[in-house]
Amino acid sequence: MATTPRPRRSCLAVPGSSPKMLDKAQGLPADQVFLDLEDAVAPAAKPAARRNVVAALTTGQWVDKTRVVRVNDATTGWAYRDVLEVVEGAGESLDCLMLPKVRDAAQVRWLDLTLGQLERALGLPVGGIGIEAQIETPDGLVGVDAIAAASSRLETLVFGPADFMAALGMPSLAVGVLNPDYPGDPFHYPLMRILVAAKAHHRQAIDGPFLQIRDLAGFGESARRSAALGFDGKWVLHPDQIAVANEVFTPGQAEFDRAELILAAYAHHTSAAGGARGAAMLGDEMIDEASRKLAQSVVTRGRAAGLRRPAPQAGAPDQA
Repeated sequence: MATTPRPRRSCLAVPGSSPKMLDKAQGLPADQVFLDLEDAVAPAAKPAARRNVVAALTTGQWVDKTRVVRVNDATTGWAYRDVLEVVEGAGESLDCLMLPKVRDAAQVRWLDLTLGQLERALGLPVGGIGIEAQIETPDGLVGVDAIAAASSRLETLVFGPADFMAALGMPSLAVGVLNPDYPGDPFHYPLMRILVAAKAHHRQAIDGPFLQIRDLAGFGESARRSAALGFDGKWVLHPDQIAVANEVFTPGQAEFDRAELILAAYAHHTSAAGGARGAAMLGDEMIDEASRKLAQSVVTRGRAAGLRRPAPQAGAPDQA
């Protein structure tokens, strides 16, 4: 697992069967691009898609992007060849493999073991290729805590709403859209289960796609719901969704500045010079260790997104 979490505010899906889209994705401002060998590729096109993905990874310019390949479900006949050909062909240019429809921890352990064997055989750093586990089924959600703990390579848990809806028999074809016949958010429970499991094991939590790609307002609403819970990012299926996702999952400058101020004030007040106090006032707000943790979370996300607190002007009071 990466020692510093890779930013994943926007995770762009690109079909491995489309060389043109693979090329275009390299210049888009998504934090992560995942090259898809699963649902976006027809069965007859999968062998060619593997070759496209290897070529794109090894010859493309993926500057400042997390490079991920989504292989096929571990229970299919394609998964082993996906892993073998992608890692042998492009292991040095690969950050993670995404495993879809993870039903239990054993599937993550299988991928971990296979990656370790390939890394040793190819002379790659052992443990260098991370894993993303996609939770898309009822049994996957039931076992999500064990899945989150299954491998030190695991970097993210990803919610897959479409397959989850189908497995439950939800009477809707609109993925990511709230059902007006239900007086609440039908995705709240799976999102929270995934989020709690992810954070308990120091993983990132990523929300799945919003399929109505022309409805940017609807996409923004969906993204804000998961961001409000504490998710780190969301899938994007179209370039127009990228800017919305990056904005939603980045703290505002004022919020970031306030969090930096809380960290500085808390560090001062808990020091000997500041009176070694565990709680202190910052303006009209009491701050303590819990305040520091909340502020640190905001600062970490903001710094990963490139935010910096402006230096205070000479003679100006350093306050929010």
